[in-house]
Amino acid sequence: MPAMIDLSSNESSRNVRVREFYLGRQPILDRNGILSGYELLFRNAPVGPAQIDTSALSATSAVIAHASQLGLERVVGDAVGFVNVDADAIMSDIFGFLPREKTVLEIVETLPATPAVLARMSDLASHGFRFALVDVRGDTAQVQAMLPMIEYVKMSMQGAAPEAMAKLTPRFKRDGKKLIAEKVETREEFKAALDLGFDYFQGFYFARPVIMSGKKLSPSQLALVELMSLVTSDADNPEIERAIKRDVSLALNLLRLVNTPAVGARQRIDSLSQAVAILGRRQLQRWLQIMLYAEPGKRGSTMTPLLMLATTRGRMLELLAQKLRPAHRHVADIAFTVGIMSLMDTLFGMPMAEIMTQIPVSEEVSDALLYRAGFYGDLLKLAESIERMDGEEVLIPALHDLAMATHELVELELAAFEWSDNVVRYAA
Repeated sequence: MPAMIDLSSNESSRNVRVREFYLGRQPILDRNGILSGYELLFRNAPVGPAQIDTSALSATSAVIAHASQLGLERVVGDAVGFVNVDADAIMSDIFGFLPREKTVLEIVETLPATPAVLARMSDLASHGFRFALVDVRGDTAQVQAMLPMIEYVKMSMQGAAPEAMAKLTPRFKRDGKKLIAEKVETREEFKAALDLGFDYFQGFYFARPVIMSGKKLSPSQLALVELMSLVTSDADNPEIERAIKRDVSLALNLLRLVNTPAVGARQRIDSLSQAVAILGRRQLQRWLQIMLYAEPGKRGSTMTPLLMLATTRGRMLELLAQKLRPAHRHVADIAFTVGIMSLMDTLFGMPMAEIMTQIPVSEEVSDALLYRAGFYGDLLKLAESIERMDGEEVLIPALHDLAMATHELVELELAAFEWSDNVVRYAA
């Protein structure tokens, strides 16, 4: 195994650290819609000269090494991380940074399968690293050369000929490969990939609203929404407690949630009166919003990806608001609400405008959710751009407008990922 580079002390460390980059994580779900992994997307943000010591590390390797130093576990939580590596990265010494039991190395089909690359893959496989072959379009000699060391085969749903995929999928299944359909953006594409026999699915199809006309909230959703209205109104604490107690499962789930490490309570909360008194109205509202996504009897663990995305987005907006408006606590609370409510059209299967009539919100929250307008709308657009990994022509100007550097953004992302993973572990 190659020696691990010590980025904390050598010359390349200083060069790597000044390189601006940002990262994204795209969920990979199994056939039941349960989160299995993330593809980790590292992007360089050009800020003049690259300033990387290329004699030691390639640009890709440098960014992966730096991101891994920040803590890959914080990015993937309990899931597996899929990391794209090029020829330079394969031959480099970055692998000491990567937790092999949680890492799958992605190689594009067009990477030259030279004897040196194949020997290196074999060496890494012997040390416990797993490989995915990406963007596979045919059963070529190149694919054949790499296939013995490949565990996952990824094929894109965008622009692929259905007939070709129908021929390729059984061929790879016979070899015992796990198939991942990527760029799955619609429910129709998800169904097509399911029918083709894919094992895993990557994309944000699960976050796209399927609007059903005349749809009403379920009784438990309605109970939560009514409770949220009580919390934000002038209702007294005993009245709120009585409302929570009327639904036993709601009360139990709330107590479980408010004892998560993510709440940060200094003592265990054993009763509803304690929960109401210790948390305060704004915190209580936050956990009720989260519970909407974790509705147990109806959706269960299949909603974990949406819960994960909503809590990550809510926390990301909150942290951005704290950073940009540190003197105004209420601004961060509103930002969290905007983030977590921004996926409620998907959750409820109804237009956002209709949801606004059932959940009363302020005009600035409504403008952000309906039109992506105002300060909170800008934060929401930034969070959505990061999730989609929009090009730097979108992200960099947005960061510039907010007077924020990419390294600050990455630290907030990591904190949001970590917080969300903590919440989902208890809520799902």
